[in-house]
Amino acid sequence: MSIIAMVLVVIIAFFAGMEGILDEFQIHQPLVSATLIGLVTGHLTAGIMLGGSLQMIALGWANIGAAVAPDIALASVASSIIMVKGGNFTSTGIGVAVASAIPLAVAGLFLTMIVRTIAVGLTHGADAAAKEGKYQTIERLHLVGILLQGLRIAIPAGLLIAIPASAVQAALTAMPDWLTGGMTIGGGMVVAVGYAMVINMMATREVWPFFAIGFALAAVSQLTLIALGAIGVSLALIYINLSKMGGNNGGGSNGGGSNGGNSGDPVGDILNQY
Repeated sequence: MSIIAMVLVVIIAFFAGMEGILDEFQIHQPLVSATLIGLVTGHLTAGIMLGGSLQMIALGWANIGAAVAPDIALASVASSIIMVKGGNFTSTGIGVAVASAIPLAVAGLFLTMIVRTIAVGLTHGADAAAKEGKYQTIERLHLVGILLQGLRIAIPAGLLIAIPASAVQAALTAMPDWLTGGMTIGGGMVVAVGYAMVINMMATREVWPFFAIGFALAAVSQLTLIALGAIGVSLALIYINLSKMGGNNGGGSNGGGSNGGNSGDPVGDILNQY
């Protein structure tokens, strides 16, 4: 890894750390951060594959109020660096990187706790500055808090980059086959669990048919990802248009049944009019 690539990786890690709290530009999402690290290190395809796998895990993770989800920013950045340092860009190497992301995400919560503890002091300082009307001081303290969140990911990323690639490769090579295979299988299972969490949150009787259609179409090997995406967007647009028609016309002049034609099932409301 060249010096320029190392600097770019640390910069990506810094912005990913800030975005882990800001949630504005989504740079901390694995599909973005892992892809960017793969791009600057010359392993774009492997970065996209790793980011996609980690994104499936993080689909059900979100910061809600004071509850902080596992640190996906540190997980995606650190696992990407481990993959690049290890030099194994096959499905096995990516599986090991995915499996290593889980403990890294949990470890990131400890770093988050440290930064938030420091932020308490910054908040008290901002309160004192507000009483005196020092608005520039409040802004500076706010920026310091955000910069600390960036350093929370950038510093571990820099330490990982400083480890020689030969040491990482030796450690990965020393792992027995049963452990490597187990981590690969476990990483795949965690991805499935993340997707199951999203289905559990989104599943209603109206959208289950779309899940069934998606699983059926995914088995057709002749369809590319672009074709599957086009089909998904088309089905979404059809459903949105039918939802508008069901909401506007349900219970109209044709009666629509005893329920007033607005049962929460837009497709059913339209069919009940015929």
